[in-house]
Amino acid sequence: MHPSPGLDLVQSFLTVAEELNFRRAADRLNLDQSALTRRIQKLEHLLGFTLLERTTREVVLTQAGQSFYRDNAHLLLRYAEAVTAARRISQGKAGLLRVAYMAFAATELMPTAIARFRRSHPHIDVALTYIRTQGQKLALANDEIDAGYLIGPFDHPDYHSVILSTEPLYVVTPRNHALLHRATITPADLVDQPVILGDMREWDEYRWRLNDLFNGEGVALNVVLEASNTLALIGLVAAGLGVTIYPESLIGFLGRNVEVRQIMHPSFRSRTALVWKRHNHSPQLRAFVDVATSLPPSPV
Repeated sequence: MHPSPGLDLVQSFLTVAEELNFRRAADRLNLDQSALTRRIQKLEHLLGFTLLERTTREVVLTQAGQSFYRDNAHLLLRYAEAVTAARRISQGKAGLLRVAYMAFAATELMPTAIARFRRSHPHIDVALTYIRTQGQKLALANDEIDAGYLIGPFDHPDYHSVILSTEPLYVVTPRNHALLHRATITPADLVDQPVILGDMREWDEYRWRLNDLFNGEGVALNVVLEASNTLALIGLVAAGLGVTIYPESLIGFLGRNVEVRQIMHPSFRSRTALVWKRHNHSPQLRAFVDVATSLPPSPV
């Protein structure tokens, strides 16, 4: 019977399997390549089968190596979670709350709730993660987060959902733009305007909502450029390359090189919802929901 390899050997193999490159794996592990090679050889000797095929050009996993990687990656993740949980207990922590948020909640809704929650529940750790709306839905389904601030509405029988804010949409323009001379701006005023929006990879849910709103008014947005983050979007607008559309929660963070005007239409609003699974009955989640939903709502 072969002796069981130690965690250091298994971790070394997992790192090589992820990188498929001994130099990068050695850097991650803070080892030299020769020491890493010896670890892999020792692991293979203890197991009695080959995990990696290595040539001068590439590193590939054998079929046995692929199976060993899949099973042990899962086990080591659970091991790391167990260590983290035990460490929290040793530090007097009572639990962990995992909260995800998207950009529109990052400026006020989420920080205000987290600050109040930390004051009232100092013994609960909070892990915050930025995830776009569609990614949050997957993370909730996979029990990777406890609650998420996402673009609403979100109606699903397996989830609780509370709309926390309903905010107007604004056109963001370069300074002295022609639209600024209008007494009011309506959706029809954006016909043929060059528009800059977040790309579909990061901003898909928001883009779909905007398209639905404008299509409902018979307006097809003329999207000329895309960017993945708010700073790039504002930089492109400030450079005179087009206009963009933001909810009110982001307006105070745009800087002095752009100007804003509200789109005057009762339907042109963005909603932020707090969502969590119905079967998640953890006490830390219940406590957080009580805090987050008791904050004064944004005007509807």
